[in-house]
This record gives sequence, C-alpha cells and structure tokens, in this order.
Amino acid sequence: MSPSNVSLQFDAVIIGAGAAGLFCAAQAGQRGLKVLLIDHAAKVAEKIRISGGGRSNFTNRDLDVRAPHKHFVGQNPQFCRSALSRFTPADFVALVDKHGIAHHEKHKGQLFADHSAEDIIAMLLAECEAGRVERWQPCAVKNIEKMVDSEDATTTYRYQIDTDRGRVQATNLVIATGGLSIPKIGATDLGYRLAQQFGLKLVAREPGLVPMTFDGAAWAPYAQLAGLALPVVIGTGSKKTRMEFHEDLLFTHRGLSGPAILQISSYWQAGAPIDINLVPELDVAAHLRAAKQHSRKLIANELAAIVPARLADAWVAQDSDWQRPIAEASDKALLRLAERLTCWQLTPTGTEGYRKAEVTVGGVDTSELSQQSMEAKRIPGLFFIGEVVDITGWLGGYNFQWAWASAAACAGSLQKIN
Repeated sequence: MSPSNVSLQFDAVIIGAGAAGLFCAAQAGQRGLKVLLIDHAAKVAEKIRISGGGRSNFTNRDLDVRAPHKHFVGQNPQFCRSALSRFTPADFVALVDKHGIAHHEKHKGQLFADHSAEDIIAMLLAECEAGRVERWQPCAVKNIEKMVDSEDATTTYRYQIDTDRGRVQATNLVIATGGLSIPKIGATDLGYRLAQQFGLKLVAREPGLVPMTFDGAAWAPYAQLAGLALPVVIGTGSKKTRMEFHEDLLFTHRGLSGPAILQISSYWQAGAPIDINLVPELDVAAHLRAAKQHSRKLIANELAAIVPARLADAWVAQDSDWQRPIAEASDKALLRLAERLTCWQLTPTGTEGYRKAEVTVGGVDTSELSQQSMEAKRIPGLFFIGEVVDITGWLGGYNFQWAWASAAACAGSLQKIN
C-alpha cells in the first residue's frame, strides 16, 4: 500500500538500504527513533549478497583501530579512527554470534559466513524489524529540500523528501547511497549529487579494488596466461609513498587481477609503474646458479620447478638467451632472468573501471564531516556514511567494517523530534 501525499513525519530518513544504511536504520530504530529507510532498487543489500563469493566477507579481525591509515585510503584516513575505535570488528562479530550465524576466518583476519551472505542480510533486516524501521523499496527520491524553522530565537532544520511513494519530512537525513562501483546492481551518483546540492566538497572519484589493464600489443605475450594464479609481492610508489602487498595474482586476457592487483589499485597513480616479485619466497638468482652446475635441463624446465610451467614457458620465450639448456646459459643471462622474475616492472594503461571495481575511491570530503557523528559540520541534521564518504578500505572486509562503524557513529548521534 502506498503512503498518501500528506507529509509523514520521521525522526530520520535514511537513503540507501545497503550495509551502512541498513545498520544505521536498525541502530537508530532500536534507540527509539522513528526511522524510514528508502532505496531505489528492488532488492535489498545487493552488494552484501554478491560479496565474498556469496558468503560475505563481513569484517576483518586484524583491523588496527589505533592506526586505521594502515588499512584505509583517502585524503585523511585518520578520519575513520573515531568511528572504528567505538564500533570494532569484535562488536559486529558479537551481533553475528547473537543471531547464530556460523562463520570462519579464511586468512589474514577475513571473516566469512559459513553458509551464505543471505544470513547477514537476514540479520540486518531482523535488526531493522526490532527497531520498527519502515522501509520503502523500490522507491525513487525525486527531490530533497532543507526547511528552516525559526521560533523564539531558536533555529531548527527539517528535511522534506519527495519520493514516488509520497512526501516525508525528517529532523535527520542520512545519505548511505554507496559509490559508483558495480552499476549493474544499481549503483548511482545520487549521494554525490546530494552532497553538491548542499554545498559539500567532493574528492575526485575513481574505481578502487579494481583489475588493471595493459596495452593490447604489449600484453600479447601474457594473454595466454589467462586464468593462472600465484602468490606474489606487488608494489608501487617510492620512499614514503611506497606500498606493498603479499597476495595472489591472477592473469586475465586483458591484464591482471586477483587480490594483489585489487589491493595495489587503490594506491596506484595513473601513468606510474607497478613492480611484481613473481617468486617472493626464493632467491631465484642463487637457485639458477646452483642448477647450472648440475642440470642438463632446459631453462624453462628448471623454472617450472619454482613457478607454474605456463609462466616459465612464457618467460623464456621473451629472450633467446633463455631458450637453451641451463648449463649453456651465461651467468649474465641467468641473472637477467632472475631480476625479471623478481622485479617485473610494468605500467598499466588503465583499469576495468567501475564495472568491475569493488569500491569507489574518493567521495564526500571528510573535512566537511564530524568524525564523531558523521554529520555535516555546516548543515545540522545531514549525515553521510559508508562508501559515499572519502574513506576506502583494503580488500578483505575492511570496507564493510567502515560501513558498520560509520553507521553506528551516525545512529548514536541522531536526534528524536520529541
């Protein structure tokens, strides 16, 4: 049944029924606020549903709240410290345990639901129900206006939201619309447009946690490796800007993907090179020198003992000095081979874009928001939480933890009408 055209009154209207929006609505509702949650999409929390291979990597227990900049990027990563220290991974795990959802740690602190991401969504919806949250979905937002009431030298603000289900008003307006990544599940730029409407600064947006692409001709020797995965150390930048990750790399027809690439993509600057150690656990030069003393095998066959055979074949094909028995190779040629395997430097031409990006880097400038409440400093009652803010976490549950923590910080600050 659709609401009437009469303006309905709420303590808080939350736009966006993803991770941050659902959790904020539940927390606020359980504090006794009258909450309306609106989303234009037909399905709730689609990003949770597809995350973690359908099992939702819902947080990361390795998050260091004392030094959040280690796990987050943005113009001011320290901004997230307050929220993350007040609502920790252990707090969310306690909620998961309360609902009886079995979960496990995959590696590096990454926690997944044993059964399905649907369990996490059901938990959030149950929490919203416990808070008597009203949810309109699908429901498009047509227009938002800030209304000012001045009585007895006291100024109060209300927000009027016109939707295709009617007009509502609220003391608090929370924008939890996510970013631009994965448009096929309904991602839009609504949150950024609303920030601009109210005069908030934005940090330039770009795809984050995203596969990288390379020039077609230059990539031709490696295209045959599509589907091959192996552990590597990957890095970009130098000195103080240097970042490295020890993760798995995946070759694709158009470039590189896998956790290693997704992680480094948030730090990579267009036009800059990345460097990859394809054999991080071995002194390759020493291994090849030793093999030369006793082996009659081809170099490719010797390499196949330490890297996948397809990779070994692709590598030696690049230099005629490597296409011979190892005993006949010069020390200089073997050293050159070792250096190329352990410091493969290449410059991406771009990324796979928002279509395959897991998050959006950039967003609402954190200088515009209170780190304690997520409220706009210059506009009382207006809040931004989750991915729409210029805070982006590493791969592995960090972005969901930011959603939970920023939502909790916001919910605890929302004011009731009476």
